[in-house]
Amino acid sequence: MDLGLEGRAALVTGASQGIGFAIARALAAEGAQVAVSSRSQDKVEAAAAEIGAARAYVHDMTDLDGAPALVQSVEADLGPLAVLVTNTGGPPGGDPLEFTREQWQDAHRELMLGPMALITAALPGMRERGFGRVVNVSSSAAREPIPGLMLSSAHRSGMLATFHTIAGKVAADGVTLNTILPGRIATSRLEHLYGSLGEAEKVARDEVPAARLGRAEEIGAAAAFLCSEQAGYITAQALAVDGGLMKSA
Repeated sequence: MDLGLEGRAALVTGASQGIGFAIARALAAEGAQVAVSSRSQDKVEAAAAEIGAARAYVHDMTDLDGAPALVQSVEADLGPLAVLVTNTGGPPGGDPLEFTREQWQDAHRELMLGPMALITAALPGMRERGFGRVVNVSSSAAREPIPGLMLSSAHRSGMLATFHTIAGKVAADGVTLNTILPGRIATSRLEHLYGSLGEAEKVARDEVPAARLGRAEEIGAAAAFLCSEQAGYITAQALAVDGGLMKSA
């Protein structure tokens, strides 16, 4: 299937590894002109080189004032931005009653204000041109909170409401906003949470209906479709890619 992404400029944040990298590679495979960003210059340049058809940018999602400059730089280098994928790391876990005010503020800045700064910068041009695809990489915790990851659960669920609201405002302009809800994906973050990917895989065999961990490439494929021309009538949706893990409808 031709996804209609050939030559379109796309920006993927948090793309030096894991899910963000897989999404960037999937978009590049469809012919998109891909920009990848990360806080680490060395890592993002290595990721861009591995993808082969990508340009690297250094950006910290908590740098709200730097968001417009990032969008401007990408557009100056690659052309009008047609696709924006906001992918962020997760805040620390812990006892839900022991997070400090600073930890709450940091999570809010990274998971809500950071993505919104980029979206606010990108949307006017997308609306004017009559085409735009915005995808936020969230977590199954946005729908079914994970007790030890309250900061993530709280803010990611808030972004679902935010996307639903904005999507209704810009749908008639040819711009869509959708969310991907990854389940247990074999990434370094899951390795950290479980101690090893082997242990995470063992638990997945018992707890995930698909009886395995997901692969970052499977998230990449889902994101690429949501960014396609064919997905133009899909907006304000949250797509679970979790092997059937979530119990809610």
